[in-house]
Amino acid sequence: MKKTLLSLALIASVLLCFAGCGQSSSKPTASSQSSASAEATATPSSQAANLSGHTLLVYCGAGMTQPFQEISDAFQNQTGCKMQVTYANAGQIQTQINTAKEGDLFIAGSSDELQPVKDVVTGSKNLVKHIPVLAVKSGNPLGINALADLTKSNVRVVLGDADSTPIGKISNKALTDLGILDKVNVVARTTTAPAIFNALTMDQCDAIIVWKENVTGNSVEIVKTGDLDKYVKTVPAASLSYNTDKDALSAFLAFLDTDSAKSIWTKYGYELL
Repeated sequence: MKKTLLSLALIASVLLCFAGCGQSSSKPTASSQSSASAEATATPSSQAANLSGHTLLVYCGAGMTQPFQEISDAFQNQTGCKMQVTYANAGQIQTQINTAKEGDLFIAGSSDELQPVKDVVTGSKNLVKHIPVLAVKSGNPLGINALADLTKSNVRVVLGDADSTPIGKISNKALTDLGILDKVNVVARTTTAPAIFNALTMDQCDAIIVWKENVTGNSVEIVKTGDLDKYVKTVPAASLSYNTDKDALSAFLAFLDTDSAKSIWTKYGYELL
């Protein structure tokens, strides 16, 4: 009898041991739950960042070539998304969008430039300020202190094309508002903002109206005048209805909001909103 009771007790002890082990393995610990949760969270974000095989076709104003190329290169290196960027003046880009009927994004010199393609713009976000300035040769040898001084007989002026460039339209507007457009000796008009700057540095003129970033850090001088303050614009990123890769476009628009992208804009003389 004692042997029988001892055997039954031993069997019961073994069964309890197995039961205890089963409960321990079926219930995850707090640390394992935390690890699983972190893994689940990390996986989608890492997948979203991998855009290899994706491509975005972007149009950008020629005057913004340097900063935007650096921004698009950074995004491509970070995500693997191929960035195909076309740089041209606003008129050329508007024509290409309406003719080719393709593209994902338009980085324009101002929101005004979206009007000719408004039917295919599905959304727009402002990126940075676009500030027009009056610039002259270093040392300001002709004593040009305001737009009114551009009417002096010995002052040669180069402006942007008034039909195809935002800065050309702004120049015309500012000079017309002052009633002096027909009194200014405009020796040439160019189709891009960088070409306006080049005309001044190559001594083809004495003064220009151009975007601030095109002359910042260069061997010319910005005239301290408030004549152009009310003509400040913003650079918009306009999404186009031809876009078919929503993931890539959304990722790039989000990248434009990052400190990394903003620091590139400011490095090239742009001011944040």
